[in-house]
Amino acid sequence: MGRFSIPLKKYLLAETGTTVKFLILSDVVLISAKGLLGPVFALFIENYIVGANAMVVGVAATIFLLSKSLLQIPFAHLMDKIKGERDDFFMMAVGTFVSAVIPLAFLFIHTPFQLYFVQFLLGLAAAMAFPSFMAIFTRHIGKEREGVEWGIYFTLVDFGSALTAAVGGVLAVTIGFPVLIVGLTIIGIAGTFLLFPVRKHLRMPE
Repeated sequence: MGRFSIPLKKYLLAETGTTVKFLILSDVVLISAKGLLGPVFALFIENYIVGANAMVVGVAATIFLLSKSLLQIPFAHLMDKIKGERDDFFMMAVGTFVSAVIPLAFLFIHTPFQLYFVQFLLGLAAAMAFPSFMAIFTRHIGKEREGVEWGIYFTLVDFGSALTAAVGGVLAVTIGFPVLIVGLTIIGIAGTFLLFPVRKHLRMPE
């Protein structure tokens, strides 16, 4: 082996701490679940939203990104003001759970305004979950393993998303969007429960 070679187990989770390991596993499941719908989301809007067109799809995406972008700084500021990690975990768990169950709302909406409201709620949930996840992940990352553990995170998340992107398209055609949405919601909820082993490793306020 060469001087700069890296054993395969370093690319996996064998040498990763418990907190980071479960954070990675949770996001792999959650983001893979979202990947089932993501590539065909525009088709879903076209088929189920009355009067939907390319503009409606673009506005829906913009509302999600704007609400997430504008709200995550206030949530992050609140977390930083409260000592310890209990508040971080609470916001991460709530935001993640809401992100997992909100797709069920897609089964009941029929107008662009309803779609925009659901997208706003998804952005709000992401604004809670994203900074808190990153804060806990960063604090518990292994010493001198920052690059490796972030690399593991993005590798596994991207790999899961790549697999489900293709599967989602097939399922949308074969079983339909309603069953697909229920399935990805169940998977997302399972990903949320993978966060709970993290609780006993949280840092308490001094």
